Amino acid sequence: MSSSADSAAFLEGLNDAQCAAVSSTAQQLLVLAGAGSGKTRVLTHRVAWFTEQFHCAATQVLAVTFTNKAAAEVRDRLAQLMRRPVKGLWVGTFHGLGHRMLRMHYQEAGLPQNFQIIDADDQKRLIRRLAKDMLLNEETWPLRQLQYWINRGKEIGVRDYLPEHLSASQLDIVQQLQARYAQYCQRTGSVDFAEILLRSVEVLQQNPMLREHYQQRFRHVLVDEFQDTNEVQYAWLRLLTGSTAFFTVVGDDDQSIYGWRGACVGHIKNFKQDYPAAQVIKLEQNYRSTATILACANAVIACNTDRLGKNLWTEHPQGRAIQLYNAVNDLDEARFVAQEVGRKREQGTLLNEIAVLYRSNVQSRVIEEALVAKGIPYRVYGGLRFFDRAEIKTAIAYLRLTANGHDDSAFERVVNFPARSIGEKSVEMLRQQARNLGVSLWSAAKSALTSTLLPPRATASLAEFMELIYRLRKNQSLSLYEQLDELLKQTGLLAHYAQEAEKDSKAQNCVENLQELLNASKEFDDFTSSWEDDAVSTDEVSAFLDHVSLGSSEEAEENVEAVVQLMTLHAAKGLEFPVVFMTGMEEGLFPHSKAVEENQLEEERRLCYVGMTRARNELYLAYADSRRLYGQDKPTRPSQFLREIPANVVQLLRGQMSLRQGAGFSAKTSAINPATAPDPGALQNRLTLGMRVRHPRWGEGVVVDMEGQAADARIKITFRSEGSKWLMAQYARLEAV
Repeated sequence: MSSSADSAAFLEGLNDAQCAAVSSTAQQLLVLAGAGSGKTRVLTHRVAWFTEQFHCAATQVLAVTFTNKAAAEVRDRLAQLMRRPVKGLWVGTFHGLGHRMLRMHYQEAGLPQNFQIIDADDQKRLIRRLAKDMLLNEETWPLRQLQYWINRGKEIGVRDYLPEHLSASQLDIVQQLQARYAQYCQRTGSVDFAEILLRSVEVLQQNPMLREHYQQRFRHVLVDEFQDTNEVQYAWLRLLTGSTAFFTVVGDDDQSIYGWRGACVGHIKNFKQDYPAAQVIKLEQNYRSTATILACANAVIACNTDRLGKNLWTEHPQGRAIQLYNAVNDLDEARFVAQEVGRKREQGTLLNEIAVLYRSNVQSRVIEEALVAKGIPYRVYGGLRFFDRAEIKTAIAYLRLTANGHDDSAFERVVNFPARSIGEKSVEMLRQQARNLGVSLWSAAKSALTSTLLPPRATASLAEFMELIYRLRKNQSLSLYEQLDELLKQTGLLAHYAQEAEKDSKAQNCVENLQELLNASKEFDDFTSSWEDDAVSTDEVSAFLDHVSLGSSEEAEENVEAVVQLMTLHAAKGLEFPVVFMTGMEEGLFPHSKAVEENQLEEERRLCYVGMTRARNELYLAYADSRRLYGQDKPTRPSQFLREIPANVVQLLRGQMSLRQGAGFSAKTSAINPATAPDPGALQNRLTLGMRVRHPRWGEGVVVDMEGQAADARIKITFRSEGSKWLMAQYARLEAV
């Protein structure tokens, strides 16, 4: 071991719990890390501790993260901490590391050396084509459902996954689709995201010598966000660690919010059962939020009964009270958010320091409109990633086709783009020919050139297209940048979008994006440069295509512009902002009615906890008395999560509502003396949003929207029994309640 002085250097600046986690000698260690408790710091310091204190080679360490960004952060922090580049360290995402293993052992995995990864979008396109071949109606067999069934089986380690509650005939259709999908992937050398990990698990299970090799090699395995692992990911980890490796998992059961996509919170909850000798260390000191925000979040999450238990605390000041706004409706809620954002901007808060969170994407529209009305720029986080933009995917598809002519998805995307007289009818004929011959579309196209399968014009255009691909393949001796540069010119993509830009200014963005793709290719650092110890043979183009495909599985790229960030609560995981608005805090919306029906209330509460702990300085919560859903204004009730917040940390922003701890919200109504009640005929001059009124025919209701003023005003009222109606104020004969 190194000297005690060196040891002290690696523990400098850590709190007691962090020091204990970094220096633990336990073979299995669970670090229960609360939000904002410095878990990435602990992870990197523990890797450094292993490599320096125990003279462990970097090649003996495997560190798994859930995003490429997190992996890069661990690598960069480690280099700074150790004051030297770290070579040979296996650090990356499950998909990235699994893919790396498959590249090295493609033969054992039963894959061609040049296998290609298909992203979620290409997978969906493939399933659509296979379903069409089987004459499946998309309304009866939704593509999203078919895609889920194919991936779900792989996520739990089952090749022939059969959904429950289907009839025998329906199961037969699903099995046929799965078989055709598997045959296509095998024939074209295609691997989807879920297949990467399942195939990696199978390679280790079926090759004892290979499994033992990795168990002996990786003496230290560390995993971040362990609460988000699915069945096949955990199986892969257990195969790699065996019974001798040091196994450190870092996570938070209170932040497990991805059960809907296969994550199993039971892995972190049952870690002590799987490893009885494991040590558990809790990181409870929060370095992000004010004490008030933590008191709010702690109180909410404490209502979950099935948790390992911890209580976040901070040395930060109390901070501002939680700002609670009871809106009349969703429009009023959006106006309030826009107004407060504008006020924050005037006070000096940068717009990109403000986030507006919501449970469902459908909530963003009215918020966006309100921000536009106030002249406040915003960005919807989770939009298209750079490599998911249409023009980029088209350029990449050309590159894929030059690397692998049997890539049907790439062929279909570019065969008639830019337009070259090969219509959908001709493409369908090629598909049918490929099915009949059991070959790829490229092979079917080659045979079509010497037959009368296609009309003469389409045949000539197809010949020109294939000649273009042959010419592009001759550029493979050039650098990646030079190949892409030639590709954009020879395919006519740049010229196409440049011409479009003369008519539509939006197309100029496409031109700029294609130029940025060239920049990306020039800056691309071949993955194999960091694999010096491994015999991975892959050319620059293949490495770049892998990089693009693996990157497309993550969330949208981060934004550095000075604009307000709009995003779902799920997308906010891992982020933090000085000011956070959580909107739509209503029963049925948050917690979502479907989650409640499926007994997932505790996961919804964890999602609420995640949202609250994104805030550093200020937290706003908002809910509405009514919300427009499916074209109708529906009365709503405050979320039960609001009732779980201590009353002493909340400041109410509407006078007619009060918070009673344990009893929720109740309206403060003021009795109106009939003798002093206003003349109904004059009420039109006093109508305001949120006012409760009575109509002689439809009874009591609430004013939820207004247009115009005084006698010319049109008002929208949501009645208890009649729904919403627009009325002319001067003829409505309303009374104040």
